[in-house]
Amino acid sequence: MLTLVVGLGNPGPRYAHTRHNMGFLVVDELARRWGIGWTSTRHGAESGTGTIAGATVMLAKPQTFMNLSGEAVGRLRRARRLKPEHIVAVYDDLDLPFGRVRIRTGGGAGGHNGVTSLISVLGREFPRVRVGIGRPGPGSDPVEYVLGRFDAADLRIVDEAVGHAADGVEAILDAGLEAAMNRINRRPTP
Repeated sequence: MLTLVVGLGNPGPRYAHTRHNMGFLVVDELARRWGIGWTSTRHGAESGTGTIAGATVMLAKPQTFMNLSGEAVGRLRRARRLKPEHIVAVYDDLDLPFGRVRIRTGGGAGGHNGVTSLISVLGREFPRVRVGIGRPGPGSDPVEYVLGRFDAADLRIVDEAVGHAADGVEAILDAGLEAAMNRINRRPTP
């Protein structure tokens, strides 16, 4: 059975390496680790298919911009006849401390428009790998913050969080959601 692993983000160089593109960074790391090439731009997403931890996987980066991520995911879901439980979403989370990774299934969007878009096509019950980006300081604009780039001093934590989130996806594929949550959610924030 195919598992779709979707990293949420915004396409184009303007948004590369911004906080809101943590999902893209994680699926790029998985592609690098497992030698999966980005071979298709069909269904509104850049995608590549391969094997991760013994599972057949399609990695995808929607090219519809964050707020419309569900459109691309819905097209991929229909094309591959996937159930929501076979779609893993990876995305940034303002409500988690910077660098913290949490796996869960179900729940709301927490104000994340990309997740709201996914819920509109999948319902609430799909696996999620959330990568903490923390909240901006008082008086800061959250939109500017999530679309901003990381400071040079933060790059070590970004690399660790991306690696840890990729480990989480691998754990889901290898051992299942419950085991992955037990393994990943207990790890302290970097």
